Amino acid sequence: MSDLRNSAKTAVEQCLNLGTEESCAVVTDDKREAIGEALYEVASEITDDATLLRYPPGDQHGEEPPAPVAAAMREADVFLAPTTKSLSHTRARGEACEAGARGATLPGITEEVFTTGLDADYESIAAECEAMLERVGDAEEVRVTTERGTDITFYPGDREWLSDTGMVRDPGDFSNLPAGEVFVSPESADGTYVVDGTMMPHGLLDDGETLEFEVEDGYVTSISDDDIRGQVEAAADEVGDAAEGTSASSDAPRRNAAYNLAELGIGTNVAVTELVGSVLLDEKAGGTVHIALGDDAGIGGDTDAPIHLDGIIRDPTVYADGEAVELPEGV
Repeated sequence: MSDLRNSAKTAVEQCLNLGTEESCAVVTDDKREAIGEALYEVASEITDDATLLRYPPGDQHGEEPPAPVAAAMREADVFLAPTTKSLSHTRARGEACEAGARGATLPGITEEVFTTGLDADYESIAAECEAMLERVGDAEEVRVTTERGTDITFYPGDREWLSDTGMVRDPGDFSNLPAGEVFVSPESADGTYVVDGTMMPHGLLDDGETLEFEVEDGYVTSISDDDIRGQVEAAADEVGDAAEGTSASSDAPRRNAAYNLAELGIGTNVAVTELVGSVLLDEKAGGTVHIALGDDAGIGGDTDAPIHLDGIIRDPTVYADGEAVELPEGV
């Protein structure tokens, strides 16, 4: 518990900068209760207006939490959400920030990741994010390649690159914890990406194991893995009809919101020196990129979907308008 407490202090005091006159809502679930309690304990020592809410774990990432949880996040000055399934890309989180709450989600967090991932210099991480934004922020196209077959080009269009620094200080600010990435929800993308790092439901992939995705006009058209394909198909069924402008033809599923190419992210946390099988931590590792499909409405896009699946890619080469980009050294 002492290790959990030290990490909780980093989150509450350094990252969220909770004030004595502020309200704080800690949202957790039955499987992450110990982390939630550690955060609540630290928060309650700072402010008399701290609340701990617990609910059953959701079925998949991006699923909306119960209405009382969403209300507590929205009405608090500060919220922290260590949960089994991610609340990062939910309307509840977005509406909380729109209402002026600042907060951090800790999706899929484990005690090991909590104690190791919060042992970092977040001022340094913020500086790495700023430097990366200068390299890619104005690019009209960003290409990612790897020796294992990734060759995909992203077109950000008018979408803004965002940074996840872990320093959540102003009303409406939001970050994952552990933190350290810059990311964009591109307007479109074309090519192939091959995940060889971490992706749920598999966790850390074995050496030589890969997951392949084909992308056309901003939608995933082919998924090599049966388990992931099943998750996406289930989400697509929940969404229902194909996106506007398409018909219920053979290619309709790839136009469904669940198949949206949602995100390109670049890890900037140089303190993460190896992948451990946690998407939350591994996607922040310096020297990696991650690509996600599904929901992007919470990160600058316009697609609502009940799923957001990140895949981490090792040893990428990134080009911004044809120029190779120097990546932070990490994994």
